[in-house]
Amino acid sequence: MERVVKSGTGWRVGWNPSAAKYQGLVGTNDWAIELTSAEFNDFCRLAIQLAESIDQIADELMEEEKISCEAESDLLWMEVTGYPHAYSLRFILHTGRGVEGSWTPQAVPSLIQAIQMIQVF
Repeated sequence: MERVVKSGTGWRVGWNPSAAKYQGLVGTNDWAIELTSAEFNDFCRLAIQLAESIDQIADELMEEEKISCEAESDLLWMEVTGYPHAYSLRFILHTGRGVEGSWTPQAVPSLIQAIQMIQVF
């Protein structure tokens, strides 16, 4: 498998299996952070889990009702906030680098789609 980097308006995601320490990459047009394989796997798994949770409860909400949903592993914490059709995604890395990042509601659908296509976890 070779290096893969996908990007769009407001998001970037990448995977390089031959990198020595940091195989994953997540970010926006303005920032990026390299992640270890384990961090990247958790990031992808939790992001997809949150997107699926939003889809599952969307029918139970009133149109103007906002939602906030969290997921966590030993390595990172993630949250989606907004409406079922437009929500932001935020994460905090628990490992020693003290990183926090987020994506706008406009960027999240394409980011989630790219994560599902990379699927290294």
